[in-house]
Amino acid sequence: MHLSYCTNVHPAEDLDGIIGQLDTFALPIRRRLGSDVLGLGLWLAAPAAAALAGDPTLRRRLRRELDVRGLEVVTLNGFPYEAFQAPVVKHAVYHPDWTDRERLDYTLNCARVLADLMPDSAGYGSVSSLPLAWRTPWDAERAAAATRHLDDLARGLDRIAGETGRTVRVGFEPEPGCLIENTAQATELLAKVDTRWLGVCLDLAHLACAWESPAEALGRLRTAGIPVVKTQVSAALQADDPLAAEQVLRSYAEKRFLHQTRSAEGGSADDLDEALDRRLPGPWRIHYHVPLHAEPETPLTSTVPVIREALRELLTAPGERCEHFDVETYTWGVLPESQRPKDETGLADGIAAELSFARDLLAVNR
Repeated sequence: MHLSYCTNVHPAEDLDGIIGQLDTFALPIRRRLGSDVLGLGLWLAAPAAAALAGDPTLRRRLRRELDVRGLEVVTLNGFPYEAFQAPVVKHAVYHPDWTDRERLDYTLNCARVLADLMPDSAGYGSVSSLPLAWRTPWDAERAAAATRHLDDLARGLDRIAGETGRTVRVGFEPEPGCLIENTAQATELLAKVDTRWLGVCLDLAHLACAWESPAEALGRLRTAGIPVVKTQVSAALQADDPLAAEQVLRSYAEKRFLHQTRSAEGGSADDLDEALDRRLPGPWRIHYHVPLHAEPETPLTSTVPVIREALRELLTAPGERCEHFDVETYTWGVLPESQRPKDETGLADGIAAELSFARDLLAVNR
């Protein structure tokens, strides 16, 4: 089992910037945790992934920089293509999607880089990716293009395994508002993929926002034969009485990321301010990744109880076990002012606290 934190919380997008992050954040976090090794769920923007994939010397350099700091990488986040910490991201994070050859090339670049970064102890590597596309527009032509690219992806991963002796698998991450929002849609739209190489990345905040029972969701995937190759240990924001919490909720509405909102009664909105303006009936779960270890401002809560239930199911149910668990709270910089880290030291402290919390959750269910 490998536990990591996702580096898409940091803005660097070239190799020098990525290495700088290792000293600014990863090394201090490892020391705070008292660990000999710290796992990173590395995010590489597309230009950096292409440069590394095309130059084995650069890959060896990055591997050395990781090794000397006691850092390991078994998983990459291949969902954001680039500029994930730009002032405004919103729908741009879904482009290019799986109808576009650029998405295939980027994902295979990530896989080739990961094959050289993985420690020998890793059974496999994983790359998480977007759930095909945002739900609109979608038609038969776009579906056919995505199918071709997924077939090419499986062949490419097979080729990388043959050349390197390392297995890298790609997990498509159900997310609110996308073509694959929940596990029912995953079993339908991924029914014909090559599951030796392709499966699901289960983000537990997204699972909660879909109001899915973890046991039923995971049972559905097992029945369909679709593996969970990676789990993102993340918590969503919950408002049991949104009208009573409106003032606090508005402090979470911000311009960088989408915060899709789903009501237990079936209502939905593509962003938090839209849900507030439309006064959707509650309770709500909001696609806003909040720190695992710290409750949001009252009367709001988080979906940590869903995380507990899902981890118990993931780690105790029969069948193939997921080995990769990545803490993915990328929203530290847009939290309400009172909860936002004041500086780099505060961010490292917060990430370390999250990892400690996640480590304890995993230990309970081993």
